[in-house]
Amino acid sequence: MIKNRYAALAVIIFIYVLAVLCGLFTYDFFEGKFSAGEGQSSFRLSLLLADIAATILVFIFSLIFRNASVYDPYWSVQPPVILALAISKMNANGTGVTLLGWLLFAAVLFWALRLTGNWIYNFKSFEYQDWRYLMLKEKTGPAYPLINFLGIHMFPTLVVYLCVLPAVTAIVQGAAFKPLCLAFIALCFTATVFQGLADIQMHRFRNSGAGGFIQTGLWKKSRHPNYACEILMWWGIGFASVIATGGPCLLLAGAAVNTLMFLFVSIPMADKHQARKSGFEEYKKNTRML
Repeated sequence: MIKNRYAALAVIIFIYVLAVLCGLFTYDFFEGKFSAGEGQSSFRLSLLLADIAATILVFIFSLIFRNASVYDPYWSVQPPVILALAISKMNANGTGVTLLGWLLFAAVLFWALRLTGNWIYNFKSFEYQDWRYLMLKEKTGPAYPLINFLGIHMFPTLVVYLCVLPAVTAIVQGAAFKPLCLAFIALCFTATVFQGLADIQMHRFRNSGAGGFIQTGLWKKSRHPNYACEILMWWGIGFASVIATGGPCLLLAGAAVNTLMFLFVSIPMADKHQARKSGFEEYKKNTRML
């Protein structure tokens, strides 16, 4: 186990460089195989398979280091890489990227930098593993390897792929910017800023050693302001893309699944974890969930 924070961080970076290279190799391989297929469908399928391949590589390293939290940065690293690949495809075709495409990429990149930065701030070493993974390991016993692969690694990968798919569609279709798109792009940037504020407030609270429940700033209004902003982020990307492309509302499936995941998995788990503290029921009664 690597206990030094910087050495462990260097290993994580190396793993993710390999994951990106693995994804690119897989994408190139399948894009060539599917080149005779229908353009955009072929591209999206190649992206999905590349995403799955990169996830499998990260999963292998999580087994090597016996720590599922090796996967944690994937949530924020995955979307900008996918959109960068979509942009490179358009530039290679000589089509170029529209204003909307660049705005969507900027919104996702801004979100990704904030979330990755917060992960780096919290990252200690390979000695740390998310409490949720430890709980799942304890509860599922022999079934944990399967839960680890499907639940901790693959399911979030597919959710985020679906979340970013509307932006991919808008970019490869060369969708033109429409005035109403601006409201949803602004929602994405605003949600990211508020996520950052919530993180800073939580860091200050934890560093103060106050204990109990944080009930100041954004946390006074919501038990999970970071989750609320994460939900809004992907609805913003989804609606901006659907409005611009005139595409089917099915493109909003990612935002919907993401919302359901937070409502029925992430938030109940977090609340159950917090319920171990004295006074949680009163805190829950007086503070909104989102």
